[in-house]
Amino acid sequence: MTHPAPLDFAERLARLRREHEALLGRPNTPVDTAGNGIYQRWMHPVVTRDHVPLDWRYDFDRARNPFLLERIGVNGCFNAGALLWQGRYLLVLRVEGNDRKSYFAIAESDTGVDGFRFRPRPLRLPETADPATNVYDMRLNAHADGWIYGLFCVERHDRNQPDDPTAAIAACGIARTTDLERWERLPDLVTRSPQQRNVVLHPEFVDGRYGFYTRPQDGFIGVGSGAAGGICWGLADSMDGAAIDEETVIDPRVFHTVNEAKNGQGPPPLKTEHGWLHLAHGVRHTAAGLRYVLYLFLTDLERPWQIVRKPAGHLLAPRGAERVGDVSNVVFSNGWIRNERNEVFIYYASSDTRLHVATSSVEHLLDYCLNTPEDGLRSAASAAAVDRLIAANAAADGRE
Repeated sequence: MTHPAPLDFAERLARLRREHEALLGRPNTPVDTAGNGIYQRWMHPVVTRDHVPLDWRYDFDRARNPFLLERIGVNGCFNAGALLWQGRYLLVLRVEGNDRKSYFAIAESDTGVDGFRFRPRPLRLPETADPATNVYDMRLNAHADGWIYGLFCVERHDRNQPDDPTAAIAACGIARTTDLERWERLPDLVTRSPQQRNVVLHPEFVDGRYGFYTRPQDGFIGVGSGAAGGICWGLADSMDGAAIDEETVIDPRVFHTVNEAKNGQGPPPLKTEHGWLHLAHGVRHTAAGLRYVLYLFLTDLERPWQIVRKPAGHLLAPRGAERVGDVSNVVFSNGWIRNERNEVFIYYASSDTRLHVATSSVEHLLDYCLNTPEDGLRSAASAAAVDRLIAANAAADGRE
């Protein structure tokens, strides 16, 4: 058997650059143009590990790297915070290396659905006095106080279990900026919960204080029970040394729903005339493991902790190739963007591997949220809801 001769250094470099540029310049197209009418999926992921710049991965010096091998591998690129910044669609992505450590990087696009290009260097966030082993899943928030905040998960080894290398503690890290270039690191959020994940800052002051959507949990993976039973609400007096004394469950876990195992707030909510529009993830157990989906709910404008409408079931679930990856059967979102035309770009990751976009509008999402039946929590109630729809359609057609 003969094998093709390996490319020499110059040929291989030229090919890498040619293929990378083709990927970055690849146009995206919508699929499901009819679909469910709520949103459109797009054919290609908007960012993958292959979008990461070549000079972050390869040493281009022929003497140091004569075979032009990849020196720093990227395992996945996903779970991005999002912000409309100076007319461009900006993502703060979780880039996970082959070493399992994640770091943040900014990519920008003119269209929001394709053409995302990374800034020249990854974010170098300042560390706290207690450095984290891993950071990931930043939620971006342009707050009414004038700062842009990034809230993210920080992971440290559990010092109470020094002999168990799998024992971890999750907390909420906080950083802020005014220009997305220079970042100030603030102390981690303090709550009474042993661990925190999926913490999101409310965009406006609430009675002069900072509002937080939290997800307290008893362990690194499991949320436990009781007070750790869903998405919670709490208040802090300051962001510099933020501390929440009391967390109240506002969206609990419920048996035999899409969020029976756990749930968490996604990106910061969008303000609309009918209330605050929230995107969250829900998790349930299956015979094949955990299944993550996305769902919507609406809270009161003046009391953003009070849910006024919650459609039954999921808004978006993993489909097709989205179901395959490092953590299969998962969709997760911590970033969406509303532009000046009230279009909404939902950036969601699939299977902890890559990042996609689904596009909709505020009007479509509100219509879905306000007019989709809520969960009746019984099979009989679900069948009755279908029967009512059939009857209404028959009446509209003059068949009844």
